[in-house]
Amino acid sequence: MRPAHLINILEREFLSAREGIHTPVMLWGPPGVGKSQIIAQVAARHGAPVVDVRLSQMEPSDLRGIPFRNGDKVEWAVPAMLPDAQRNPAYGVLFLDEINAAPPSVSAAAYQLILDRRLGEYRVPEGWAIFAAGNRQGDRGVTYTMPAPLANRFSHFEIEPHLEDWVNWAYGYGIDERLIAFLRFKPELLFDFDAAHNPAAFPSPRSWEFAHRALAKFGETPDLLLDTLQACVGKAAGTELYAFVDNLHRMPDIDAILRGEEVAAPQEVDLQYAVAAALVTRAIRAKGSPDAAAVYGRILDFAGKLPLREMGVMLVSDMQRAVGQPLFSVPQFAQWAHSVADILLELR
Repeated sequence: MRPAHLINILEREFLSAREGIHTPVMLWGPPGVGKSQIIAQVAARHGAPVVDVRLSQMEPSDLRGIPFRNGDKVEWAVPAMLPDAQRNPAYGVLFLDEINAAPPSVSAAAYQLILDRRLGEYRVPEGWAIFAAGNRQGDRGVTYTMPAPLANRFSHFEIEPHLEDWVNWAYGYGIDERLIAFLRFKPELLFDFDAAHNPAAFPSPRSWEFAHRALAKFGETPDLLLDTLQACVGKAAGTELYAFVDNLHRMPDIDAILRGEEVAAPQEVDLQYAVAAALVTRAIRAKGSPDAAAVYGRILDFAGKLPLREMGVMLVSDMQRAVGQPLFSVPQFAQWAHSVADILLELR
């Protein structure tokens, strides 16, 4: 399932906890695909805390608590890491990460917690959603086969990388526009993991974020940049990204485009992707400013000049998702839409 759809499902499950109809959710997926980040993103939308419990690092007693004598009875001290109605907000997420990496004795202790929302005398507060995540057995992670009684306590979804969803996220989080352009140009490299070879570094949504940081830290030191990019996403992908970035000195003047000057559109496909990503980033920066309409209009004018009309559609689509309805009120929008009407009809 693509991340955007999964976020909508988790959003509804989060809200359903306060309605008493919540079903615990298990996310499956390869390493680096963004399972934990999606859950954190859903919680952040509501300003809710995430209590991250790593069962793989626990003994059964860590979850069940330790016994202590109270008169002639033995009671259990509930672990402080679990959410508490007195100590925590009314709404939140109990996140059981790496759940299938936990030894069977530990996962067995979680049965009652997941299905019945209780563990002995402890109860998960109402309004708290229960989400879990883990790698698949073929991903060469440390995993155990999930016992059937535990698996039957979840609804199960498998997350798959999706370029459009990643691009939307990347623009929103300020990921380097050169990196966005590169993955538009080489979409097959968004995620490239071969478990049979067990690589140390490989392309994934998580490792591309590392590459974004490398560009910020070593972009001005070319003699170090290649090695650091390869360290993040692997030798082949790192080399390709380095070559792509190194070629961008041939890109048109973005400031001149935004001043409304006559600028020729590049013929090379990689440079068209780079220009498109740079212009979307500038549109995001202009959002809400007095000059926003002028900036959008000049970008629309340039989008119509791109040799590949599909590239212009991609540029305007990304810009619309980033800046929203104000784009439609720009005079140049109707003219641009008319010029690509045949392509838009084919895409519907």
